[in-house]
Amino acid sequence: MAEIWSLRSMTLSLARRPLLMGILNVTPDSFSDGGRYLEPSAAIDRGLQLVEEGADIIDVGGESTRPGAQPVSPQEELRRVLPVITALAERVSVPLSIDTSKAVVAREALAAGVQIVNDVTALRGDPQMLEVVAEFQPGVCLMHMRGTPQTMQQEAVYQDVAAEVRGFLQERCAALEKAGIRREKLAIDPGLGFAKTPQHNWQIIGAIQRFRELGYPLVVGHSRKRFIREITGEEARSVMEGTLGVSLLLAAAGVDILRVHDVGVTRRLLAWVRHERESQLNTRDCQLR
Repeated sequence: MAEIWSLRSMTLSLARRPLLMGILNVTPDSFSDGGRYLEPSAAIDRGLQLVEEGADIIDVGGESTRPGAQPVSPQEELRRVLPVITALAERVSVPLSIDTSKAVVAREALAAGVQIVNDVTALRGDPQMLEVVAEFQPGVCLMHMRGTPQTMQQEAVYQDVAAEVRGFLQERCAALEKAGIRREKLAIDPGLGFAKTPQHNWQIIGAIQRFRELGYPLVVGHSRKRFIREITGEEARSVMEGTLGVSLLLAAAGVDILRVHDVGVTRRLLAWVRHERESQLNTRDCQLR
């Protein structure tokens, strides 16, 4: 299993606990918090809050990828994210990630201090993206998605969703390594909710060890998604509790990085569980002696 993730100018250790990638949507239409952080000052304050709560990575996105979301121009995406990235790069020490599939956006974000490119198209959406990644050598998160946000839910048809998604990610990693991107730069994300039905999402979670076996850092973005809301209901507290429950399942299965909105409560819950587990192990060790 992966022990590190090599970024542009730093390395993340994956040995002790799941890292938390805090979500910072600088958009008017994201499914959970669209519009809340559209103004640069609000987004910067939110980024600082996420770091204070214990985020290990801040993932900044300027284009919603929820089902049915409409694309925005590269110029608009840059207008949204670049002031936020520039300010946060000067004020925080945790690595910044840019959630984009556009090469021009990735290039400007990397030049402003970003360490990771998080691409929902797995570097297939823009033919220039590989060139940018090769030039800057950031960490790269490759996600599985079929189609586009406008069409992806029509393409959620699989014989074995876990096997097909795993095979896609394995092929993309191999292709990028062949193109000269070092293995330690790559992370994978099965893309819960992207061309997946709720049943598909649960099947992937149940088979998460098959993704860990590939040996790349494993990122999972499950926070507040529809497959959780369908069980818990739409009320905010219930959605958070459902997300926390899935976070525990994924952490117990060894997922390396959890992409979440609610960093503080997730960090505290994982720390408490780890403390309880260590206490039980220490007690058992004392009894055996």
